Amino acid sequence: MRPAQRYERIVRRVQAEARVPALSVAVHRADRPLWTFQVGADAGTQLRIGSVTKTFTAVLVMQCRDDGLLDLDDQIARHLPVKAHGELTIGRMLSHLSGLQREPFGDVWDTLGAPDVEGLLAQLDRAEQVLRPGLRFHYSNLAVALLGHLVGRLRGGTWEEVLRDRILEPLGLHDTASVPERPATGYMVDAWSDYAHPERPDDFGAVGPAAQLWSTAADMARWAAFLADPREMDPNGAVLAAPTVEEMRAPQAVTEDVLWTRGFGLGLIVHPQAGPGRIVHVGHDGAMPGFLAGVYGRSGGSGTPGALAVAALGSSGTAREICELPHELLAAVVEEDPADVAPWVPGEPAPPEYRSVLGRWWSEGFELVFSWRDGGLQARGADDPAARPPARFAPVEGRPDLLRTVSGREAGELLRLTRDEDGRVVRMHWATYRVTRTQEAFDGHAF
Repeated sequence: MRPAQRYERIVRRVQAEARVPALSVAVHRADRPLWTFQVGADAGTQLRIGSVTKTFTAVLVMQCRDDGLLDLDDQIARHLPVKAHGELTIGRMLSHLSGLQREPFGDVWDTLGAPDVEGLLAQLDRAEQVLRPGLRFHYSNLAVALLGHLVGRLRGGTWEEVLRDRILEPLGLHDTASVPERPATGYMVDAWSDYAHPERPDDFGAVGPAAQLWSTAADMARWAAFLADPREMDPNGAVLAAPTVEEMRAPQAVTEDVLWTRGFGLGLIVHPQAGPGRIVHVGHDGAMPGFLAGVYGRSGGSGTPGALAVAALGSSGTAREICELPHELLAAVVEEDPADVAPWVPGEPAPPEYRSVLGRWWSEGFELVFSWRDGGLQARGADDPAARPPARFAPVEGRPDLLRTVSGREAGELLRLTRDEDGRVVRMHWATYRVTRTQEAFDGHAF
């Protein structure tokens, strides 16, 4: 069976068994053409993506951070006029650690009448602080909605305008919008019969930055590929610098404090996967009346192609299998059609000033191996598994014997080199711990 046939069979099985009126799926990878498949829809049909919208708002917030317009430790009242909860920080709101109640004041899911921006801010003092800030993960549409309007205020426009100008147009996501041109109908499928009841496609008003967008599977697969592999999808950092996207993927909290199966970063769900090395699926799920969506990219692991991502959008509010489908397909892609193995080619030698650093060293009774790979100095534990990323170093400008750890173990810490009269490195200090060629006790005793 060809890979595409297996993907199609997986999608057809989910559509049939989960009883999804319309299901649209796309697989994106850098080394193959985009694969799309639909049942009950066509490739241009737009479906609601619900809370996947939050990932766009999160990127807009991080753009403002990188542009110096805000800091994640800023209180929201510094940038948005609020009647209450102004002490909550932007970073905690972005990671659902603010403790703010889930929805705006009122029974919005009974009335399906969300407030406008003026009403949202006017009634903010009636919203509860249900948990102490930082205590634990607590999902809040209200918090993300406020961040979306904060972004609009800082950029001098509405959230929708800023989103279009700073993300959708630069990445070519032309089928993603707050108001769809070719909308699918969403359904609640009866649990005890085959009846599918159409849901009203209500506008979510001021809570739009948390859940309003409609899109196609193709657009969402490209978006998830950006979240998983920004260097491939946005090599010039036109939307967001790759290190900032990687910062967003760093877990800030676990979403279930009993199971510890998923993490939440800065606006992104981080879903660890079984396998050799550190494999994560990064993205978000979405739910709105009549619709469910799962949008994830894959990072790490042997055989993972560049910019690998899957989007599954369905017109059923009851089929949770839609949200599991991206994870199943991502694993199937790597199993059925892994990335080609790139040949090793010789590189340049280490610069003379670092050649005496290379090889085996000891620190705290543990053996380390320093090497020159991919044009830079790196280190790993002698017993580390091959899949564990090494620590990487970069020289500190104007300080030839001082390097900064830029990633991996002890990221941010300094590596200081000590040389003998011949210029050879005979001792190092990494994060202030002594690193020596032979094993030494802390009192300097050599073995």
